[in-house]
Amino acid sequence: MTSISGESELAAPPPSTPASPSLSRWRAIGGFGGLGRLLKEQIKRPFYALYRRRLEAKASSWKKPQHIGFIMDGNRRFARGQGFATANEGHHHGASKLQQVLSWCFDAGIPVTTVWSFSIDNFERDTAEVKGLLDLFEQKTREMIHEDQVHSNRVQVRYIGQLSLLPESLREAIQELETATAHYDQFRLNIAMAYGGREEITDAFRSYLRDHEERGESLDQAIEGLDEEGIEPYLYTSGLPEPDLILRTSGELRLSGFLLWQSAHSEYYFCDACWPAFRKIDFLRALRSFHVRHRRYGR
Repeated sequence: MTSISGESELAAPPPSTPASPSLSRWRAIGGFGGLGRLLKEQIKRPFYALYRRRLEAKASSWKKPQHIGFIMDGNRRFARGQGFATANEGHHHGASKLQQVLSWCFDAGIPVTTVWSFSIDNFERDTAEVKGLLDLFEQKTREMIHEDQVHSNRVQVRYIGQLSLLPESLREAIQELETATAHYDQFRLNIAMAYGGREEITDAFRSYLRDHEERGESLDQAIEGLDEEGIEPYLYTSGLPEPDLILRTSGELRLSGFLLWQSAHSEYYFCDACWPAFRKIDFLRALRSFHVRHRRYGR
């Protein structure tokens, strides 16, 4: 939870200024109750730092996921909590948080990261918010083409989803970034955009059947050879390990269709913090939780 800055924000706003920014902020934090929580957070902050360093010291000995997935949820809720004028301000904070979280993944030596940035369902949101999001995606994609973090860590970036639904200028930026990083092999970053788990499985089956038809096989022959291994090459994540750990922020306890096929044996971790407020201590707790779990794969 973020801290309050400025004495004016600590004092109750005058009732005669209902439209003032301080009143909006006061309402956003939840009045005196919210202020109390923020003050408690300030008091706890030094202890969190000590706890984080303790976890960091132990983390080197933990078994790590080879593929971690992030459902980056809570940007809009964060924006409301901060008293921002629009949800897109929360999305900008979320984009900055992603860059920070990726650095944690690189430092931890996690070779594959998949993040869900925009779902098929998100197209149904307010038009202005969707346009702001797509503009933000294009801006960040173009920045990544020349970003030192990407090139110094040799990150191969790939976008997965129904990309044909995206604006042409964004698709061009995606193509440029994927081409610029195609030769890298140290880390892999998948960005799920215009993505839905059901749509991915549907696309995979459609591609499987079309491929067999082009080989001159009958429908019966295609069905005869249909199994899990036969479908895997047609998934968006083909050739990559399945996610060992999937983490969702904002306190929601659901997958919402994220990597439905690939997550059959994944471990899940749900964090109450909204994505822009996600801390390294939350990340380390997730890795510790994965480390202590005994994965039996149904056996």
